[in-house]
Amino acid sequence: MTTPQNYDTDVMIIGTGPTGGITALALATYGVRVHMVSMFNWLANSPRAHITNQRAMEVFRALGIEGDIKRHATPWEKMGDTLFTTSLAGEEIARMRTWGTGDLRKGDYIKGSPCPLVDIIQPEMEPLVLKHAAARGAQVTLNTEYLRHEQDANGVTVYLKDRIRGEEYSLRAKYLVGADGANSRIAQEIGLNIEGQMARAGTVYVQFKGDLSRYMEHRPSILNWIVTPEASFGEIGMGLLRAVKPWTHWIAGWGFDISKGDPDTSEETILSQIRALVGHDSFVPEIEKVSTWYVNQAYATEYSKGRVFCGGDAVHRHPPSSGLGSNTCVQDGFNLAWKLAFVLKGYAKPQLLETYSDERQPVGKQIVLRANQSRLDYKPLSDCFGFKEGVNTVEQLLQRFRDPSPEGAKLRSDLLDALELKNYEFNAQGTELNQRYASSVVLSEPGEEEWQADPQLHLQATTRPGAKLPHAWLIDRTGNKVSTLDVLAEGKLTLITGLSGTAWNAAVAELDAPYLECVVTGDPDSNDVYCDWQRIREVHEAGAVLVRPDGYVAWRSVEPVWDEEQARNQLTGVLASLLG
Repeated sequence: MTTPQNYDTDVMIIGTGPTGGITALALATYGVRVHMVSMFNWLANSPRAHITNQRAMEVFRALGIEGDIKRHATPWEKMGDTLFTTSLAGEEIARMRTWGTGDLRKGDYIKGSPCPLVDIIQPEMEPLVLKHAAARGAQVTLNTEYLRHEQDANGVTVYLKDRIRGEEYSLRAKYLVGADGANSRIAQEIGLNIEGQMARAGTVYVQFKGDLSRYMEHRPSILNWIVTPEASFGEIGMGLLRAVKPWTHWIAGWGFDISKGDPDTSEETILSQIRALVGHDSFVPEIEKVSTWYVNQAYATEYSKGRVFCGGDAVHRHPPSSGLGSNTCVQDGFNLAWKLAFVLKGYAKPQLLETYSDERQPVGKQIVLRANQSRLDYKPLSDCFGFKEGVNTVEQLLQRFRDPSPEGAKLRSDLLDALELKNYEFNAQGTELNQRYASSVVLSEPGEEEWQADPQLHLQATTRPGAKLPHAWLIDRTGNKVSTLDVLAEGKLTLITGLSGTAWNAAVAELDAPYLECVVTGDPDSNDVYCDWQRIREVHEAGAVLVRPDGYVAWRSVEPVWDEEQARNQLTGVLASLLG
């Protein structure tokens, strides 16, 4: 049998994006040896992913980097409305209150999580994650190309190439994580089945600089949809001006017909399109980069083979609509990391690792379908604009919406319906926070969960096993507010009970389980003075909720347990079932 001295690291990660970075950061935080490798000289070089939802922020919070993320991000209040306008300088057709900032939804978002949304681009986010991972002990090697791997019963041999010296070498790890992107070599090597369609639509993206603050300061909006004949092509039928850094760094985007080959990206065309989107014929943008990307709709049907695991874009490939990309990648890494740590530390049998695919694959499939549906859901909007019916000037477009006739009234009613549909992209807190896990590391309860509202639009907070632990404010001994998410033990299982749960507290103290801690709500550091936790916990004060290191509920005792021996026996059985 291979001895520990034969391993260069416990976990080798290929790729430094959101999945690789978070996996490395979490493993290093949990005290696991981890080595992260990238073939590139540095990290992300384009501001592709940016919307950061509440669940990803909760992961950052759990790993102690939420403050750093906030300092480098566009704050929630500046994410603002989403505009539908003839140009930045032109007349608006509609505005949507988006990202939970509107009067009707902001309370839901504040109640659902201690974390706000933010907008942070990958070139800002990835270095923060890497910095903290390295500071906590993760090894990071850049300019190193992954070549291939060989896995056996005891580990994985990974073959690499130093791109500076040209030398090839190998490292030995217990587990390998493929976070190597949408063209993942590792996913191909282990034969992951990918279902769906690649490159089904195309978009031109132009990064540019230019001060457009006079159009934006009075109406903050990071996404501005431009309704103009010049950008009416492609699947969405509108152009886009996305604020990368308010209000001086931008991305202009528009669709093109992929059946006609590559789009025209000449300097003259690019300049003309940007000026049309801005609505200023003399505007001179500082063009930084012109690129094209293609809309994918593909997902893996499983995420691992043996000792090799894949995550992120390697297993779910989709457009940025709904802002689910990097957020899902972050959660892939957070789910996998604690399970690797538990197995490597001997807390759980290797079968625990099979639950990574069981839990994350359904989520990957869901977000691929949702992101692509969000693109298709623009059709009712674009139908209202009438470009396919002969409207070919902005003046005709505006006249169409100002028409006082019954036809005009019907059009404006259709516009409202089309905007309501877009809430499934722009105000979908349920899609982001209602993920439910089903696996052997969740002791599910009988009966189907009954949804009280649309599960895509609205969060349903519950302590039901498989759901994310609900957020409620507690008060610590200094009088400061802490979330129920904040009192979870780092890298451990946490059993939450109340002041009457003395049997549970005693049972945890007696068990020889270094991976388990007990939190008593009502104690000085987690005092439920608002009674918020009492309102939403769904268990008796002498009951208990067992929460995993990733913040998901593994099991709960709804009814009270007063006898210490009963609590100990019950908890022992639960742990044996969950961890093997």
